[in-house]
Amino acid sequence: MRYVEDHRRQTHSRIVENASYGLRLKGAKGLSVVDLMKLAGLTHGGFYNHFDSRAALVGEAIAFAMDQMTERWKKLANGKANGERFEALIADYLSPRHRDNPKHGCALPTLAADVARSGPGEQQALASKLEKMIDVLVELLPGEPPRQARQIATGAIATMVGSIVLSRAVGAGKLSDRILDAGRKTAGGRIRKPQRRTIKAMRCKKS
Repeated sequence: MRYVEDHRRQTHSRIVENASYGLRLKGAKGLSVVDLMKLAGLTHGGFYNHFDSRAALVGEAIAFAMDQMTERWKKLANGKANGERFEALIADYLSPRHRDNPKHGCALPTLAADVARSGPGEQQALASKLEKMIDVLVELLPGEPPRQARQIATGAIATMVGSIVLSRAVGAGKLSDRILDAGRKTAGGRIRKPQRRTIKAMRCKKS
């Protein structure tokens, strides 16, 4: 019995993992139950031994994909100095590698629009994991008040996701690269108004 249960768990995990890759590549509306099972090398006959509905599988697949991104961020942050972590995560996310590899990338750019038109199960799965992603970025902003840190982190993710969506939509090229670059600067807070020259600096220049 234990072997049977272990085999069932392994099969379930395999279905979810492969479905997550397929959904990130094709979108939440682009694959049927037959297609999703085929990604794991299985027929659709055993689908309901693992899931109550297609929406249940999609919700688990979204959660899996977003957990992957969260773990990637944590590992990347651990390898950087404190002052470099926030921008390192942004640079990794808004990179040509991520833009050109949606299958293994973040679920938000490819699935968020579809999930917005889906049921509450998929939306709840995305929302709960998005909160976890925001939490990771908040931890990289220890110098900010908690509410301000959360606002910065949320805005950064919104900018990052939008930048990836647009950079993919225009196809790889100069415009796509400029979108990624602008997204990195904006999400990282590196666009600032020119500082006015101080009175002291102006006096020094005159003398």
